[in-house]
Amino acid sequence: MDKSRIIIAIDGYSSTGKSSFAKLIARKLGYIYVDTGAIYRAVTYFAYNCGFIDRKCRIKEEWLEKAISNIQITFRQTGPDGRSETYLNGTNVEKQIRTMEVSNKVSHISALPFVRRYVDDILRKLGESRGVVMDGRDIGTAVFPDAELKLFMTASAQVRAERRLKELHEKGGNESFEEVLKNIEERDHIDTTRKTAPLTQAPDAILLDNSNMTIDEQLVWLDGIMKERFSFGLFGEEIA
Repeated sequence: MDKSRIIIAIDGYSSTGKSSFAKLIARKLGYIYVDTGAIYRAVTYFAYNCGFIDRKCRIKEEWLEKAISNIQITFRQTGPDGRSETYLNGTNVEKQIRTMEVSNKVSHISALPFVRRYVDDILRKLGESRGVVMDGRDIGTAVFPDAELKLFMTASAQVRAERRLKELHEKGGNESFEEVLKNIEERDHIDTTRKTAPLTQAPDAILLDNSNMTIDEQLVWLDGIMKERFSFGLFGEEIA
């Protein structure tokens, strides 16, 4: 195996900065970044638009299961600076899937076994060529249990709520801190207690608590781990 083409699986709680961290890692290594959360969000957005889940998160599971094979989710580099954006059946839904309306429902939809099977099939196909960074809830435990490098990210709920609130307000939202914190705590509970592939740290995953770390500090931390394990790091320096 080419040691410079590994699978990096990043799991952890919501709003720990998994996606931002994973994108930077992929960019520095020249890897493919796969936003697994965006796939679940796109399925959730589809379900809500079709009336398969209501505002109280009651789901018409039979209807969604019949329709899920008609969902096509792709990523295209159409965002600012060539960033990847999410397309649902050919339509750009990047902004729609990041709303609180979707956030409040995504953990309920992603807990469904048939939804997880659908998404896992997509992820495994994307990972066949290796040289991939994926972030989610069960990448290192269910999707790629043999990934060469696994990270598990966490931070206090209060810190995560502050980060999420800032992100939402930068996009024009007017949510309150209490509303965002409640959403995070509810998602934590659903993610860790669901029957299918619950959020848990893989035995061989490295814990990263970034409550008091900047993104640059996290990159330096990971660079040291990669040089020690694989003889290459994030900044182009290789160990003989």
